[in-house]
Amino acid sequence: MHTRTQVGIVGGGPAGLLLSHLLHLRGIESVLVEIRSRDYCEARQRAGVLEDGSVALLREAGLAERLDREGLVHGGIYLQFDGQRRHIDFRDLTGGRTVTVYAQTEVVKDLINRRLTDGGTLEFSVTGTEVDDLATDRPVLRYTDAKGSRHELTCDAIAGCDGFHGICRPAIPPGVQTTWERDYPYAWLGILASVPPSTEELIYAHHRNGFALHSLRSPAVSRLYLQVRPDEDIAAWPDDRIWAELSRRFELPGWTLQTGPVLEKGITPMRSFVSAPMRYGRLFLAGDAAHIVPPTGAKGLNLALADVAVLAPALDALLRGDDQPAADYSAACLDRVWRSTHFSWWMTTMLHRTPGADEMEAQLQLSQLRYVVSSRAAAASLAENYTGFAVPTTAALQPVPGMR
Repeated sequence: MHTRTQVGIVGGGPAGLLLSHLLHLRGIESVLVEIRSRDYCEARQRAGVLEDGSVALLREAGLAERLDREGLVHGGIYLQFDGQRRHIDFRDLTGGRTVTVYAQTEVVKDLINRRLTDGGTLEFSVTGTEVDDLATDRPVLRYTDAKGSRHELTCDAIAGCDGFHGICRPAIPPGVQTTWERDYPYAWLGILASVPPSTEELIYAHHRNGFALHSLRSPAVSRLYLQVRPDEDIAAWPDDRIWAELSRRFELPGWTLQTGPVLEKGITPMRSFVSAPMRYGRLFLAGDAAHIVPPTGAKGLNLALADVAVLAPALDALLRGDDQPAADYSAACLDRVWRSTHFSWWMTTMLHRTPGADEMEAQLQLSQLRYVVSSRAAAASLAENYTGFAVPTTAALQPVPGMR
């Protein structure tokens, strides 16, 4: 079946779905294809912290009704080390900026519901996805839909929002891209638990046994993480062992970690990855297709949203015959990507215990943590990076005047 659309979008995560919505606001047609089912996309647990600018973008795009009702606004985080827990006050250090705890799962649900309500074309459970003719002004997206029908879609542009393991980045010819990658010698064992959070804001704990993070999902659900080896067997971690180790790493006089039923658990490896440029011909990469950060800095979801806030107006201009914003897209995004990659690396290496590290490295980490909580300048740098930098909401939402 041969059809046509203006923008083909590969990937039904936050980047692809938000791009489809932003294009719709500009009157641009798109078709989004996703290899997973809708149920899978709406259930998979991912990041849960939205930067100040990400919240503003979703709000101005008309996507924040449930976010504003259910999201948990946080004005800081806790750093715990050396038997003490210290607060980093974002509002005081950044002139009022905050973050909002609202799971990526919920962002995806909101976006899918809005796109379907607006009549958007979302194809879930597709197979055999291919992109072709990327160096021409009529790139092609091929896929087989859930009913078994094969489609060939001629586009004006294709957005690769299909993640690190997707098909879009590998479709770029060899030698065009430069990649940078670092695998970390530890992973996160994460649990989702049916228990009210034991803290009102996130706790980042540096401990001799390894890093731990107490996050939140709602007033009744907690998300917690333990540093483990990348090759750790999840079967070796029954619920009682997980809670015991979390209690050990968060231990503080007068404070108790509440425990409860574990709803799900899994182990996530940690990696830093950047691929540049983020454009080849009429193919544009966004989100995890172009860059991965360790989750310590809470940047992955926010980078994906920021990418498409830049990409939507660039595609609008491209479809009107102006290639300059599209030519600038990669450089514009990579400034933020590298800043976030550095911040995520810094948070990760400061807080995690490196396997095999000597006592001197342990003392250097403690020295860095003490400096962050005792120096207003150092704390302000953490707060500024954590709450994020402005997202171009006006450019993302404002259609270019004139007839298409």
